[in-house]
Amino acid sequence: LNTADMDAETTTNTEPMAEEEEPLFSNLDLFLFSLIVGLVIYWFMSRKKPEPIPEFKKLDTPAPTTRETSFIEKMKKTGKNIIVFYGSQTGTAEEFANRLSKDAQRYGMKGMAADPEEYDMGEMARLSEIENSLAIFCMATYGEGDPTDNAQDMYDWLQENDDEDLSGLNYTVFALGNKTYEHYNAMGKYVDKRLEELGAKRIFDLGLGDDDGNLEEDFISWREQFWPAVCEHFGVEALGDDSSIRQYELKEHTDINMNKVYSGEIGRLKSFEVQKPPFDSKNPFLAPVTLNRKLNKGGDRHLMHLELDITGSKIRYESGDHVAVFPTNDSALVNKLGQILGVDLDVVISLNNLDEESNKKHPFPCPTTYRTALTHYLDITHPPRTNVLYELAQYASDPKDQENMRKMASSSPEGKALYQSWVLEASRNILAILEDMPSLKPPVDHLCELLPRLQARYYSIASSSKVHPNSIHICAVVVEYQTKTGRTNKGVATNWLKNKLVTDNGHKSTVPMYIRKSQFRLPFKATNPVIMVGPGTGIAPFMGFIQERGWLKEQGKEVGETVMYFGCRHKNEDYIYQEELEEAEKNQVLTQLNVAFSRDQEQKVYVQHILKKNKENIWKLIHSENAHIYVCGDARNMAKDVQTALYEIAEELGSMTRTQATDYIKKLMTKGRYSQDVWS
Repeated sequence: LNTADMDAETTTNTEPMAEEEEPLFSNLDLFLFSLIVGLVIYWFMSRKKPEPIPEFKKLDTPAPTTRETSFIEKMKKTGKNIIVFYGSQTGTAEEFANRLSKDAQRYGMKGMAADPEEYDMGEMARLSEIENSLAIFCMATYGEGDPTDNAQDMYDWLQENDDEDLSGLNYTVFALGNKTYEHYNAMGKYVDKRLEELGAKRIFDLGLGDDDGNLEEDFISWREQFWPAVCEHFGVEALGDDSSIRQYELKEHTDINMNKVYSGEIGRLKSFEVQKPPFDSKNPFLAPVTLNRKLNKGGDRHLMHLELDITGSKIRYESGDHVAVFPTNDSALVNKLGQILGVDLDVVISLNNLDEESNKKHPFPCPTTYRTALTHYLDITHPPRTNVLYELAQYASDPKDQENMRKMASSSPEGKALYQSWVLEASRNILAILEDMPSLKPPVDHLCELLPRLQARYYSIASSSKVHPNSIHICAVVVEYQTKTGRTNKGVATNWLKNKLVTDNGHKSTVPMYIRKSQFRLPFKATNPVIMVGPGTGIAPFMGFIQERGWLKEQGKEVGETVMYFGCRHKNEDYIYQEELEEAEKNQVLTQLNVAFSRDQEQKVYVQHILKKNKENIWKLIHSENAHIYVCGDARNMAKDVQTALYEIAEELGSMTRTQATDYIKKLMTKGRYSQDVWS
């Protein structure tokens, strides 16, 4: 529809009509009429009290100006020449980006960390307007080779803009991933390759960080070689200034209205008191816990099933999606930290960014108390990264302690080995480090600046919205273990969830949560057979799938074969959801239920062994009946062993070579017929 043509037509049709009739009012009449109306309006306006006018002025100039989406203008304004973009799901890539932007200062340069979601990536080509400029990309890979949520727009931009000329752009990429996953560091590799294709100049090699090994060590080794390469490229020298660089300054509030103080909210102040949809990672919904039961009948572990009520929240989910929950740290740990540092945890503070132009005004929501920060906002249970040790070293009064802390943060083989054994293998969190190094007494505000943010935890949803539209089910195993130092370490989220009783002193227990969409989906055609492999808590999404297939059958739909491969240790201890699974088999919702009890006999039996035993049926379903395969659970061993079993079945029954069999299974993945929801 061409509007220009339409306008032209309308004008030609209406003009003759205008000529035919005499105008009703002359120009003088219209002028006098307008004048009278104007005077009446003026009289009315001038009668009104002039009080509301200042109010309008206030509205006219709102305090927050439109957010600066141009990173180029921001860099020019603040004299920055290095920008570090991060694609981060769990906060690690953001942490690394902050460290690199801080490093720049030691080389006489100025850096800024940037969330690509907040800026217009179309400006990338303009970076050449800034002298000695460099873009660093710290890119994590999520799930099956996907970009993280905050890097999705950047990924789309890189894919769609073939004619972009980035020849003036200097760049380097550090990728964060995990070798146990199929698409190891796919996002970092893609950004690195794509920028080169668009003409950008790589000034240092792609760094590959493996979280299955030692991500921190990979990052340090890469960084140690990266900065000398930058110095050489730009002809600059290190300033030799190794002193600690504070990013935030402390402000203590003595007479503040407590209604203005954050008490654990993730985004908007008081968002937990006044809940407003839509709910997402910055605005979670407080879902009441309606059921919390132990699933296993015996054994020394605690497997649990929780149900969260989402009535009235407008939250929608599908089987296979993930629920993200925001846990809180154990109050006993927080109190111990307060004791050992000798601080009043209830002091109200703000940590304000020294760089006033930064988008990140505070490291966590401020103003708040130290207690709230250490409970809701900061990760106090993971072994701290080397940069934290390096910055805290100055507060150790014993020179030996100082030396060891700095050594652990270096890239020397001796330092790496010390960090590996003393921090990682001993699972020492910040509290354990402070307890075992009595000479170390850091100021609590600097510690709060350095500790990473406490992140949301993701769980595969164990229900179907077709059957439970107002309820989300979680299935999880409580993490608790002894460390080499004789301490008991507890998983933050699972222990917090375990203690979420349905009512607590007459109050409903609530869980701050939101939904993360997943690609883990039942086939579009219900007639397609499905093969589900999920030992342990890997069964979670399949409980949703089974409920959904049952619901489809009840609707009179034709449903393909539904085959389940589940594994646990002992039939009489941890065969979770046994009643539900056997009921589904009895009602022929599950056409086959195969369970491997690994420790009920001399020889260990796992899901991959039963797959191999049923190879003819598996091959028929996959090769002849277009079955979809789903694997959920441990990425390191189980998912790999299942894949190998499928290679062997294809090799034997499809008369293929190992290479052909591998290609055959990989093709199922690219076609979306082989999906994995795995973790390591």
